[in-house]
Amino acid sequence: MFFSRLRKDIEAAKRNDPAARNKFEIWLTYSGVHALSWHRFANRLYKMHLRLLARWASQFAKFLTGIEIHPAAKIAPGVFIDHGMGVVIGETAEVEEGVVIYQGVTLGGTGKERGKRHPTIKKNVTVSSGAKVLGGFTVGEGARIGAGAVVLKEVPPYATVVGVPGRVVRINGEKTQDLIPEKDDPVMKEVSFLRERIFELEERLEKFASWEETHAVKENGAAARDGDAEKTAAQEITTDDKEKQDENL
Repeated sequence: MFFSRLRKDIEAAKRNDPAARNKFEIWLTYSGVHALSWHRFANRLYKMHLRLLARWASQFAKFLTGIEIHPAAKIAPGVFIDHGMGVVIGETAEVEEGVVIYQGVTLGGTGKERGKRHPTIKKNVTVSSGAKVLGGFTVGEGARIGAGAVVLKEVPPYATVVGVPGRVVRINGEKTQDLIPEKDDPVMKEVSFLRERIFELEERLEKFASWEETHAVKENGAAARDGDAEKTAAQEITTDDKEKQDENL
């Protein structure tokens, strides 16, 4: 049983990593294969109710490989963890055959609730570097999770999910809108608020520009009237001076 599962793990690594040259090299040097082997040992101890020993084995494997897998997690043979540093797989997580997990991935929960709180990853899913899949939902068969995505809800089969929070952008290679939009999406709320604020500021700027233009026209009119008054007064003074000069003559 142990060796058949190990053989499937090595075959998965050979199939998914073009840098893998031969099976002996994979068995000797691949930390993902080592972590899965240690996990199966820890999982056997966990099922025998040797919980402390199981946790010790998982922590020792973490020290050796940089990959932390809870002893109770259910991981099928034929899973490939590439590079693996920083990978965390929680207690109630389930990972099926053919799944590829890259470095920095977290299959975790979203709180302190008990019961099923970690994701179920169906067959042939790819979870890219740094992705976080958080919650007790299912990621459908053949789905792809983009690098750095934070997935907080169920993913349909053969979907591609990207972004924070994760959004479905393709299904079966075809572009699509997110099928299950979040009603309380904090990012969308913030974007909507900023758009409303921009519209408000633009409206105020238009009003200010209109007022400034009107005020400028009034000032120009007043200046023109003052100029005309000064010209009239100057003409009157000139006329008076001429009349005085005529009288003196």
